[in-house]
Amino acid sequence: MKKTTQNKDVIILAVESSCDETSVAIVKNGREVLSNVISSQIDIHKLYGGVVPEIAARNHIVNIDLVADKALNEANLTMSDITAIAVTYGAGLLGALIVGVNFAKALSYRYNKPLIAVNHIEGHICANYIAHADLKPPFACLIVSGGHTALCEMTSYTTRKLIGTTTDDAIGEAFDKVARECGLAYPGGPNVEKQALLGKKSINFITKPHEKLKDFNFSYSGLKTAVINYIHNKRQKGEEINVPDVCKSFQDEAISQVVFKSIEACKKFGFKTLALAGGVSASKALRAAAEAEGVKAGIKVVYPPLVLCTDNAAMVGAAGYFCYIEGKNIASNLSLAPSSTVAL
Repeated sequence: MKKTTQNKDVIILAVESSCDETSVAIVKNGREVLSNVISSQIDIHKLYGGVVPEIAARNHIVNIDLVADKALNEANLTMSDITAIAVTYGAGLLGALIVGVNFAKALSYRYNKPLIAVNHIEGHICANYIAHADLKPPFACLIVSGGHTALCEMTSYTTRKLIGTTTDDAIGEAFDKVARECGLAYPGGPNVEKQALLGKKSINFITKPHEKLKDFNFSYSGLKTAVINYIHNKRQKGEEINVPDVCKSFQDEAISQVVFKSIEACKKFGFKTLALAGGVSASKALRAAAEAEGVKAGIKVVYPPLVLCTDNAAMVGAAGYFCYIEGKNIASNLSLAPSSTVAL
């Protein structure tokens, strides 16, 4: 489709339900958040040590109408003020995605509004456009979450080129599994970080430093397995496990890999800005390490505020705006279907 020429504000109502947050936001012109309502299920899933897909979907059904009404009320708008509707169609838990996609399709049909399909990962990247008014492509973006670890070049607001990705586990998955082995509650990442603040780096889990790898891909299976084996061996011998030291040692090695490779890629390809995106970008340790290395290399490191790092609809609204003005990913009918996996 051709680009849409706009003479007035574009106001996007966005829906996000890919995992355990039910969220609806109203975003103006891709960068101004008029409302961003998030109903989290963390306390529910803590009982099970992780997200239970069926429970997540059921709670989305219960919450989504109320969340949408609250988002419109906080923005002091009605559906007649909305230009288009954006929704996360993937990646995520299929049952959870179905709820959000069907809700957005119903709104699109009822109010005759264009429907925009948003890739969840694109949403995380676009959270940076909300947080940084002067940010524009090209720049490098490090995407770190429970399902993804990737480095890409944003060639435009709606296109990107993959530089490197994980060859096995995602960094967030490694954090969650290490947390579980250490007996820490869900969600794992924040609790590992809390323990790491109390410990010191006294354990070397990796025998072959990632710095020696020639490409910009990542790997976390080996590190995760090394930590798990270390803990199992300690238990079998009846030895005490220093959880803070384990968390600090693991965290430092996990973060050093993505930071080192991201900065090296920026230097090689000439990027002056590195953006962080995804749930793991909420890590204070990751932010501090990336900023410190960025200063040394003359690279500006940016990231969203905490509320925009985890799943939320405002980021979906930002992504939806850029798709709308470029005429991309606009569903021509109501056949849009959710997908548990989408191309990065």
